[in-house]
Amino acid sequence: MPRITLPDGSIRHFDGPVMGADIAASIGKGLAKAALAIRIDGTVRDLATTLETDASVAIVTRNSEEALELLRHDAAHVLAEAVKELWPETQITIGPAIENGFYYDFAREEPFTPADLERMEERMREIVDRDEPISREVWDRGEAVRFFREWGEEYKAEIIEGIPSDEPVSLYRQGEWLDLCRGPHLPSTGKLGKAFKLMRISGAYWRGDSSNEMLQRVYGTAWANEKQLKAYLHMLEEAERRDHRKLGREMDLFHFQDESPGAVFWHPKGQRLFQRLIEYIRERQGAADYVEVDTPEIMDRSLWESSGHWEAFRENMFTSQTEDGRVFALKPMNCPGHVQIYKNGPVRSHRSLPMRIAEFGKVHRYEPSGALHGLMRVRAFTQDDAHVFCTPEQITQEATAMCDLILSIYRDFGFEDVRIKFADRPETRVGADAIWDEAEAALRVAIDSTGLEYTHNPGEGAFYGPKLEFVLRDTIGRDWQCGTVQVDFNLPGRLGASYVGEDGERHVPVMLHRAMLGSIERFTGILVEHYAGHLPLWLSPQHAVVCTITSDADAYAGEVAEALGLRGLHAERDTRNEKISYKVREHSLAKVPVILAVGKREVERREVSMRRLGSREQRVVGLGEAVEVLAGEVAMRGAAVDAAAAA
Repeated sequence: MPRITLPDGSIRHFDGPVMGADIAASIGKGLAKAALAIRIDGTVRDLATTLETDASVAIVTRNSEEALELLRHDAAHVLAEAVKELWPETQITIGPAIENGFYYDFAREEPFTPADLERMEERMREIVDRDEPISREVWDRGEAVRFFREWGEEYKAEIIEGIPSDEPVSLYRQGEWLDLCRGPHLPSTGKLGKAFKLMRISGAYWRGDSSNEMLQRVYGTAWANEKQLKAYLHMLEEAERRDHRKLGREMDLFHFQDESPGAVFWHPKGQRLFQRLIEYIRERQGAADYVEVDTPEIMDRSLWESSGHWEAFRENMFTSQTEDGRVFALKPMNCPGHVQIYKNGPVRSHRSLPMRIAEFGKVHRYEPSGALHGLMRVRAFTQDDAHVFCTPEQITQEATAMCDLILSIYRDFGFEDVRIKFADRPETRVGADAIWDEAEAALRVAIDSTGLEYTHNPGEGAFYGPKLEFVLRDTIGRDWQCGTVQVDFNLPGRLGASYVGEDGERHVPVMLHRAMLGSIERFTGILVEHYAGHLPLWLSPQHAVVCTITSDADAYAGEVAEALGLRGLHAERDTRNEKISYKVREHSLAKVPVILAVGKREVERREVSMRRLGSREQRVVGLGEAVEVLAGEVAMRGAAVDAAAAA
């Protein structure tokens, strides 16, 4: 007699083994109709699963947290069935659910075309309309291998042969079609609905190994309903419109070229923006008692071996061997260099702690060429990196201050929606478990003391310590992981750092790692996309352009630009012999925040005609007033203009 506990705490008794579908029906007809699967003691299972013992059960519907992954997994299987029906000679391999959608890899000699995507999607909709029952079957391993080989599915047979002997070989029958899968799945294809769309085709190596054959990967997206699908597709359109690579060209900020892949060539305007970010962070962390340092970009291999980076991070490091046989590495991180500064000189006293040091350090990490993506994924970048050396008793206070500073800075940049994730020990790490226990407990106490909400991100900590990840949500709903706070009980000891405690004995300091923007290059790209290039005035690399309507105003345009420059504003002049409408269009495309037009009347009255980016309204004001207004907005930073909303 299974005793089933429901999410509301109520208990239902059944006379014998009971299927998930029957549990849903016992609650209500509406729920039975809406049911997609069941969650048994926290694990999602097929609706047809039979329970013979007591359990906590929840019914999974389209509105449940788990529904999207389930729908996307089934969409991948429906895609595979559609492809097999359309092109029977095609071999199927694997097709998982992924963030925002799904994919399936196919082995086929002839390349798929965009027109083929339309045929696949149309057939998928037909399969949904058929409402084919989906059921799980457990097969004998040898029989399953023979079945797939006879069917011409060599990849599936290879996967089955690799399944551990103590695991069952489960197949799912979808109408007349079979696929290898652990599940769970929907009860029928009709439950998938039609809120899906196939997006693109790309290449993918079998098992991700470049020595294996190339497959064709078909990507799709799937959602619980049409409204969610439309919202996602709109977000993609917005993302394309806001692409920082396109805007970077229009704004003349930067470029990339093959001679230095993954490294940024900053143009004058881009460099001003880059330095503006650095100046702002320098001001904020200086007020928080950080001192700035600078460490070498290239250091001997022995230091990286001692720190643990050589073992954990070697494949991402650029190295060089000199004629005398020494091996050096371009630094992928700043922390070992900061420990050297801490260690230099006499042993520090506990009274000198915490010691807060910061660096705008250029680091280099090898990324595969296929992973490079504008400013978002580069091989050379600058971190707003900092490390605090402190006693164990100071961890909570220091980590709390870091969190407050990071969140305050994000607000200045216009990011109000910030998520925090607690990432604990990864599988590959340095240090004993007892040390990790202590570090994780200390960081958890620190984040709990702030009262901030956070979620768990298991196994995603740094190889030397747990971390908090700060995830920004931009104006079109995308998430960007930027800042981090890490508690490190390992690295200082590995590199010989110590301090003299109150007891007169030597102790190893705790090292807190902190980044706020993270990669400044990447954060620049995020800002450009967040604001669609309409950067707040205080951030913009060019605050204004003074455009002449007639040549009679050329000298006055120089006066206007000079008056703005005296108040710290960057203004350029456009005295070309072009129509004012042409100049306005050109500078609007370049995302200049303010256009000041001057003609004969403005010269006579000592005025300017002010026009904001994104607005057709022009306001004629006195030169002094214009300078004061714009200087005031810059001084107020992001508070003056809601540029993200205007974009």
